[in-house]
Amino acid sequence: MTQQDSVITETFNKEKARLRNFIRKSVPNTGDAEDILQDVFYEFVSAYRLPEPLEQVGAWLYQVARNRIIDRFRKQKQKVNLDPDEDEDSLWLESILSIEHETPATLYERKRLVEQVVEALNQLPLEQRQVFIAHELDGKSFKQIAAETDVSINTLLARKRYAVSFLREQLQSSY
Repeated sequence: MTQQDSVITETFNKEKARLRNFIRKSVPNTGDAEDILQDVFYEFVSAYRLPEPLEQVGAWLYQVARNRIIDRFRKQKQKVNLDPDEDEDSLWLESILSIEHETPATLYERKRLVEQVVEALNQLPLEQRQVFIAHELDGKSFKQIAAETDVSINTLLARKRYAVSFLREQLQSSY
């Protein structure tokens, strides 16, 4: 075993238990936590073999673990299945704000996203904002909204689509 391999093995044995506990606090599924742990150590081995040395290996490992945890939650958010009877914009807000496993990190991320959504909503034209809020937040059907406002369902659908397109553009970097 080379000196480089022995340092990698020593670091792995020293940090494995603490890093696993750190990951398990944020990722309740044991299998997912083990996958993240393996990804972290795979990256460590790859980075350690690079010409420039890693400084503060422990801090580096925890930062990589944090990044992998966030990546895992982002992937889970994107796998939301909508009812096939609903149009693609239906329940859009619910899909980007849903979190399968709540942790302090994901709750903070959701809070930031809600603030960004509110800010983006305030930039919408009034008619688009009203339709979006009525459908997404109040849970009203387009038929109900049409009856209340005397606006055709097709017009409401168009306004909602414009609102969703605008919001997607504004929130693209967040989700």
